[in-house]
Amino acid sequence: MPPAPNMSGSSSAAPAISLRSLGKSYHGRAGKVHALRDVTCDIGHGEFVSVVGPSGCGKSTILKMIAGIIPRTTGRIEIAGQLVTGPSSQVGVVFQSPVLLPWRTVYENVMLPVDVARQPRSTAHDRALDFLKLAGLSDFSQRYPFELSGGMQQRAAICRALINDPAILLMDEPFGALDAMTREHMNLELQRIWTERRKTVLLITHSIPEAVFLSDRVIIMTSRPGTIDEVVDIDLPRPRALDMMSDETFGRYARHIRAKFAGMALYD
Repeated sequence: MPPAPNMSGSSSAAPAISLRSLGKSYHGRAGKVHALRDVTCDIGHGEFVSVVGPSGCGKSTILKMIAGIIPRTTGRIEIAGQLVTGPSSQVGVVFQSPVLLPWRTVYENVMLPVDVARQPRSTAHDRALDFLKLAGLSDFSQRYPFELSGGMQQRAAICRALINDPAILLMDEPFGALDAMTREHMNLELQRIWTERRKTVLLITHSIPEAVFLSDRVIIMTSRPGTIDEVVDIDLPRPRALDMMSDETFGRYARHIRAKFAGMALYD
């Protein structure tokens, strides 16, 4: 499949994220396992892209390699034209579990990356308060994680990922553990934060409606070894309201993506 178009806003500018012939293999007791094969695509600056695919197709592996958490086996990953060789300050990551430290307040959890990097708190204090306000958590800044709902904890985790003002936000099934109503609310919150901050977002999700609702494009992965089957452009007006999910155009996108999985091995 040819590379996805460069949507960075300039034909000469390097895309926010560039993957070229990306592959990942693991060696285990049962032998070599090929998790990913020949993944090639570009993600433009300020673009919101989701990745969907069968369990075990390597979605989360792609995210971790872009984040510099695990090494690639083959191919190349670039962030704004620079080769990824490890974690970068340009990238913030949100995982399925918010992983908030129970002995730190919400504000202290948001400031954790600043403390770990041994940066002066004064440079990030106002930014932390700004993000907490943006996420609707200003009144809970001095509360502890056990005093927050699951959705509020995940919003705090998003603030923490944004505290160092990264250009890119990587999200690995961040709302998967939430109930359906809270998940829908979080989709609206994420859309609002993205609209106001215009970060480049790569979202890993198992929810097709979530992917269609949030994204400019949806990348569909094949079963293992995962590779890109298709990239679907989502041409829906923004901002998007939840009642758009009952719209025929929305349903047509969702049905098209769902049909792609009909012939795949969903569990490998």
